[in-house]
Amino acid sequence: MPDAIRLYELELGGALKPAGPHGPAHRRGRVLVRLHGAPLGTVDVDLDGGEPTTEAVTDQARRELRAAIDAHLVADGLAPGDELLPSSRARCELERKDFEARAPFASVVIATRERPESLATMLDDLRALRYPRFEVIVVDNAPVTDGTREVAERYSDLLDLHYVREPIPGLAIAHNRGLAAARGEIIAFTDDDVVVDPLWLLELCRGFDHSDTVGCVTGLIFPSELETTAQVWLEDWVGVNKGYEQKVFDLNGNHPGGWLFPYAAGAFGSGANMAFRADTIHALGGFDPATGTGTRARGGDDLAAFYTVVEAGHTLVYRPGAIVRHAYRRDLESLHRQMYDYGAGLGAYLTKVVVDRPRRALDIAWRVPFAVAHAIRLRPSRRRGDGPAAVSGLARRERLGMLVGPYGYVIERHRRRNLRVSATRRR
Repeated sequence: MPDAIRLYELELGGALKPAGPHGPAHRRGRVLVRLHGAPLGTVDVDLDGGEPTTEAVTDQARRELRAAIDAHLVADGLAPGDELLPSSRARCELERKDFEARAPFASVVIATRERPESLATMLDDLRALRYPRFEVIVVDNAPVTDGTREVAERYSDLLDLHYVREPIPGLAIAHNRGLAAARGEIIAFTDDDVVVDPLWLLELCRGFDHSDTVGCVTGLIFPSELETTAQVWLEDWVGVNKGYEQKVFDLNGNHPGGWLFPYAAGAFGSGANMAFRADTIHALGGFDPATGTGTRARGGDDLAAFYTVVEAGHTLVYRPGAIVRHAYRRDLESLHRQMYDYGAGLGAYLTKVVVDRPRRALDIAWRVPFAVAHAIRLRPSRRRGDGPAAVSGLARRERLGMLVGPYGYVIERHRRRNLRVSATRRR
């Protein structure tokens, strides 16, 4: 079984800081290295000799991430080797300050269900955001207690916070309820169990400055802890991290190529860290209520939204500077269930694509062998080579989910349609 990994963060030129639990049972650490606030990559450190020093980790990072450091410096108008100079001279920091002065009003939507303690921690993080004007929409999804409402009321004097209740369970439905309540020009979505970086919303919204065609921006997801086997496996073998370089996706040549674009929507980002231009997501109809956690589809709401944005001719930007730290599942049973849900969500999303426009079936059909190979292949760690044999069980769970997801989506879609018909008749 893999050892627990202690997490740190290092801003080059600053001090090494802990970024997760710090118990005694860690033999190695992982450091997220940043320069002028931008994440450049990670370095792994040996903890057998005790706590690493800032100087030692800085030297290691300057060796292992030299190319990324120099590329950032050149983009900032600085010379290679100047990474320890004050960030006030960096072009990226000047651009942040310029954007702050004209930043649009933004909405942050958090859909939650019976996790008041986690929500309170999340709201504390939002209070520390470096962003001039934003509101928070807390969507209480199918509540059975008053815990979420009580937390929202407690924070209503500390944030521009609005509490709304959505009685029908389902993440996509809850997000649509948040969309209806949001007033922002940009609407960001995240989960109630993440830690948001102080630059998160600023960097996410800056992504829309790339061009007027940008309809969606996603950001980097990093673990909030790697204390258990399940968490280490998810990080090292499944790979929710989309990388440390900005990526642009559209139908005009800005894409990774290959046979799966634009259907491999998982490459675009994740639902725990995404934002949309309000007029774009409203024009596209919001999120499909037959998808997402809390439905028989079990997921796929974010994938469907990303695909719809790109397929409609808009641009999607992945911006790694918009960082959230996510709480991964701690036990192996939950991880296997999560992989099943991943597969089901993928199958549901692809089914939606075909149901919405049946002519896409032929376009997808000839790509199926490539899609299956992509979906069931757990990405091998760049640190360790091939994964442990037990990880193959995760691939089987994902594969099973892919087979069940289409049925779940069709049943859920039919059920939602009947609900709408019943509601219309009652009126």
